[in-house]
This record gives sequence, C-alpha cells and structure tokens, in this order.
Amino acid sequence: MTLANIADSWIFDHLGLVVKSLERGRSALEASLLIRGWTPETIDPVNGVRLQFGRDLAGVVYELLEPLGEDSPVHQALVSGRNILNHVAYRVSDLTVAAAHLKAAKNTPTSTPKPAIAYGGAQIQFFVSPLNFIIELIEAPTHQHIFSPVEAS
Repeated sequence: MTLANIADSWIFDHLGLVVKSLERGRSALEASLLIRGWTPETIDPVNGVRLQFGRDLAGVVYELLEPLGEDSPVHQALVSGRNILNHVAYRVSDLTVAAAHLKAAKNTPTSTPKPAIAYGGAQIQFFVSPLNFIIELIEAPTHQHIFSPVEAS
C-alpha cells in the first residue's frame, strides 16, 4: 500500500482527555469549548475506562476518559497530572497496515490491539510517537458517533 493510500484511509476521530469524572469533564468542556452534543456514556471494562464523546461547534470531537480503577491505563495520567490531553485518534480501514506504517515511522505500540465497546467491538491500538504523544488507531472507518444536544440551562 502506498503512502497516498494510507493517508486516504485515515480519518480524524477525536482528541482524548483524561478526567476525574465524566460529569466534571462535561461541565468544563461545555463552558470552555462550547460542547453542544454528547454521546451516551459507555463503560469499557476491557480498556478500563468509562467514556463519553462530545462535539464542539466547530465539529471537533473530544473523548472524556474516566479511569475505572487504579489498573486503568489512564489512571496514572490522572494521578500525575501528565498526559491529561491524552491522545489523538484516527479511524482506519486496516489496522494492520496503519500499525505497520506507525511502527516503520518509529512509533512504539503500547499493547496489542483490543476491542473497544464504544466502536461496536472494533479493534483499537495505541502508540507512543517519537515526539512522546499518544496516537490511537481505530479499525472502524465508517463509524459515526451519535450525539444528543446539550439542553439549554
């Protein structure tokens, strides 16, 4: 697969933020970034998080990640206050091809692919980039988040 083909199959999905609680995260993002729609909350025990997606007026999607416990992969970020802006995520048509591309570009996988409940069980995989930020790949190229509007207060 050529670089052009790989690039054509990558679709920006969201920015992941680690929060102490979804409720607190929603309130802060609604006030600060004008989030105007939320998906239902999802509990994902496979990946150790409670999560929810929100969309701002510009169409940017944010994923709030609340750790389910101390063994959650994002728990340490919350405790340390580092990597709160945790990752950038892309939907891809072929996780194996996209992962091979990232590995060739010296990105390091943090684990093997796992199913993600928020994406109907589609496989996801995380990588640490050479610039020390996290990239998530999601093998769900046609997935669409379903947002409900924020009620006016």
